[in-house]
Amino acid sequence: MEFVASLLEVVIERTVAFISALGYWGIAIGMAIESANVPLPSEVILPFGGYLVSTGRLDFTWAALAGAAGGTAGSIFSYFLGLWGGRPFLLRYGRYCGISPRHLALAEDWFARYGEATVFFTRLMPVIRTFISFPAGISRMNFGRFVVYTFLGSLPWCFFLTYLGLKMGQHWEDLKYWFHRFDVLVVLALALAAVYLWRKRKQGR
Repeated sequence: MEFVASLLEVVIERTVAFISALGYWGIAIGMAIESANVPLPSEVILPFGGYLVSTGRLDFTWAALAGAAGGTAGSIFSYFLGLWGGRPFLLRYGRYCGISPRHLALAEDWFARYGEATVFFTRLMPVIRTFISFPAGISRMNFGRFVVYTFLGSLPWCFFLTYLGLKMGQHWEDLKYWFHRFDVLVVLALALAAVYLWRKRKQGR
């Protein structure tokens, strides 16, 4: 556990230095990496971008848009992995970039249940937001709609986190602890919803 905590601190430190050096490009590249299933948390990237806005180094709107554009680029990469490789490829090689069969099954279940709109409204949800691009690619969702839904769905999250970083100023780093707790609550709520739907479906048989 201490090793993981130390590794996280190193990742945060390097991410902050990267964004500080590259500005908007640093935010965009960081969000692209996160959306391509590399564990680089947006809860660090965007709040730090908001902090840079508070110092006058960046513009608020452009910082948030850079995050949404980068997140869309990373999601496009995941979309094409699903499109070209298909489910067997992801099950075989996905573990090398953090994709477990459980993650893929969860994303596929949401996509099958709610259709293409899932690409839009899951961008605020932990876990799902990272992996939802795969079933979109596997099902050969229209690419143009995928890009539009992904970008528009990413905007509220990017503006929200950038705004929090702006308001927190030099204390922006405190946000990562609160968002860790928030993610746990959302995952718990999703699990309870899944149990409820399973029981309802079972009773309907």
